[in-house]
Amino acid sequence: MSKTFKILSPTAILGYGFPEESFMLAMEESPDLIAVDAGSSDPGPHYLGAGKAFTDRAGVKRDLRYMITAGVQHNIPVVIGTAGGSGAAPHLEWCRQIILEIAKEEALEFTMAVIPADVDKAVVHAALDAGKITALDFVPELTHEAIDATTYIVAQMGIEPFQEALAAGAQVVLGGRAYDPACFAALPIMQGFDEGLALHCGKILECAAIAATPGSGSDCAMGILDESGFTLKAFNKKRQFTETSAAAHTLYEKSDPYFLPGPGGVLNLKACQFKDAGNGQVRVTGSVHEETPYTVKLEGARPVGYRTLSIAGTRDPIMIANIDDILVEVRQSVEKNLSIAPDAVKLNFQLYGKNGVMGKMEPEPNTTSYELGILLDVVAPTQAMADSICSLARSTLLHYGYTGRIATAGNLAFPFSPSDIKGGVVYEFSIYHLMEYTPEIKFKFRLENVTPEGAIA
Repeated sequence: MSKTFKILSPTAILGYGFPEESFMLAMEESPDLIAVDAGSSDPGPHYLGAGKAFTDRAGVKRDLRYMITAGVQHNIPVVIGTAGGSGAAPHLEWCRQIILEIAKEEALEFTMAVIPADVDKAVVHAALDAGKITALDFVPELTHEAIDATTYIVAQMGIEPFQEALAAGAQVVLGGRAYDPACFAALPIMQGFDEGLALHCGKILECAAIAATPGSGSDCAMGILDESGFTLKAFNKKRQFTETSAAAHTLYEKSDPYFLPGPGGVLNLKACQFKDAGNGQVRVTGSVHEETPYTVKLEGARPVGYRTLSIAGTRDPIMIANIDDILVEVRQSVEKNLSIAPDAVKLNFQLYGKNGVMGKMEPEPNTTSYELGILLDVVAPTQAMADSICSLARSTLLHYGYTGRIATAGNLAFPFSPSDIKGGVVYEFSIYHLMEYTPEIKFKFRLENVTPEGAIA
């Protein structure tokens, strides 16, 4: 019988949850690893820039309680990638504190490795000067000004830091920003399983049961590696893996169906096959890892202003028919009244019911609606300025006398009072670039002996 390695992925992102029944059924399979990808850049730059988690603390603690308790009791390694959602120092510490609370409440003792992913600005400045940083597609070239303005800079670690921590005896590994499959693939590769198969398996497991059908980010999935492939299975009778669902998720967030890049290599899937294995399971073969020059993706975000929002709706067919011209006139009126340079602030009207989702990429731009949702979005250098501009723009639009107007009581309906919402600091991705690996990007872990009384380094 060939050697196997079972990887349990409880949930798509730590904090998204999973049915207790699914987790317990998965534990009956005696997994060799419990791993979870805890983050993503999908929620946008705010959480990285602000150093805040985008997942709920109570949800994260609930998920971790199951995972860590089961891992410690059954001597199964627990590996977490991109802790706290974005994987910078404050996110890592946020998640670490939750783990310490669980250890105290459940009377657990274990060795934990913490792996920061933060990169010092001086390292990035030096790499930029040395020509070792490359912009990704549709991303502007990096500048020293952008580096200086960035609050937190992280690099996506590959499998190696996880492997070093596990080799040092860590039972729980808490990693900063990481390549999504790394937390799943590091241990089986250490144990001799094929790198291409392990990484491809991790690529699918990063979103747990989303890759099943019907998909769910709040349910468990397992990948079972063997010498020539891997098998995917779910633990909820409502879900099963199919050839289509597994293959489709391989393409998830990828622009190339055959080549999936990562730190130090690329997954070549040209020979990959997906075959129904019965009982809602799918077997995958043919995934190959090819080495490339070792680069890491840098991520960083900088503050760009303060936001104020107002939400309104209109049902007036005359207004709807002329909405584009009306919004141009309202914008011009606000800019003139406040003496605002057109590019000094962001004043945007997002129309839901008229290209609100896809904007200029909408293939049916002439679609009309009997009602429109209007999101007024203002970003300005200060919160007070954003408040003032939003207030004037909202009131101007509310009472604007457009051609053909019949009703004069007001053009808009507001679902909330007060109508204006202060959004606080706004961030944008300032660094989204590839950097040649250098030893100055340390990914250096520290070991802690965790007890119910706390952690001892």
